Amino acid sequence: MPEHPHMPEPTGQVSDAVKGNWVDHLAPAWTRPYLRLSRADRPIGTWLLLLPCWWGLALAILHDGQARLFDLWIFVACGLGAWLMRGAGCTWNDITDRDIDGAVERTRSRPIPSGQVSVKQAVLWMSIQALISFAILLTFNTGAILMGVLALAPVAIYPFAKRFTWWPQVFLGIAFNWGALLAWVAHTGSLHIAPVVLYLAGIIWTLFYDTIYAHQDTEDDALIGVKSTARLFAERTPQWLRRFLIGTVLLMALSILLAMSGQSDRPFAILLALVAPWGMGVHMIWQMRQLDIHDSGICLKLFRANRDTGLIPLLFFAGAMFL
Repeated sequence: MPEHPHMPEPTGQVSDAVKGNWVDHLAPAWTRPYLRLSRADRPIGTWLLLLPCWWGLALAILHDGQARLFDLWIFVACGLGAWLMRGAGCTWNDITDRDIDGAVERTRSRPIPSGQVSVKQAVLWMSIQALISFAILLTFNTGAILMGVLALAPVAIYPFAKRFTWWPQVFLGIAFNWGALLAWVAHTGSLHIAPVVLYLAGIIWTLFYDTIYAHQDTEDDALIGVKSTARLFAERTPQWLRRFLIGTVLLMALSILLAMSGQSDRPFAILLALVAPWGMGVHMIWQMRQLDIHDSGICLKLFRANRDTGLIPLLFFAGAMFL
């Protein structure tokens, strides 16, 4: 085992990248620093951005009681947009955090602090990703386009949040779960209380998984003065995670009831949809039982496990569509 496991690899590999990922082994060499900026070697963030989009679309279909052919494009476009905007957002994050990343053991191997990419190159790469994403957004209705443009504000603010608040995870949640609102509007053409409540459930879920994630860096964060819920909660983290679990489950259940109110002729669909948040909650309980906030390896493993956490309600939503 290397003496300094978090130092940059000679190949430019990022220390917390998924081992054996396609970027480091299959992508052309000249593209790798840019793909690393976009976290293509760490796909969990794309999943965490995408899943609320798919929740919002599924809940909108359950609300209407029918799917349309265009929903297939919304489904695919959300996937493309999530990959691109997560990449653009991470590039922006790395531009603004380049000095902080260079001082943190886990992040000093990222492309900018390790010298693989210049700031000017990163800005150009960020712009390309954002413009392609905007082109995809233009295929949606006017309301969804406006929602997409509004989403830029929390994305821009998030990297600075850890400098002025102990709750930067709230800002991450605001940015990462916006797709629940956008996808609903893309399907229905207007907003509704149900996706707003679903959006709040997603924000609380983000507090759950990103607090776990932030426990990897508490020592370095304390040295350089970076704030996080992990540092704020410290040994009280399990109690706070339990609160976030309960909040996520209850708010998601409420969003389902609001979306499907008046559908008394579909009792089994409503019941199956309501299993979704409880299934998600069971997976979150499993994470809490595995958690050791002093073991960064376990924290990273559990953070990545939240892809499955977010897929669970989607499966029940999909099943309810057929009832």
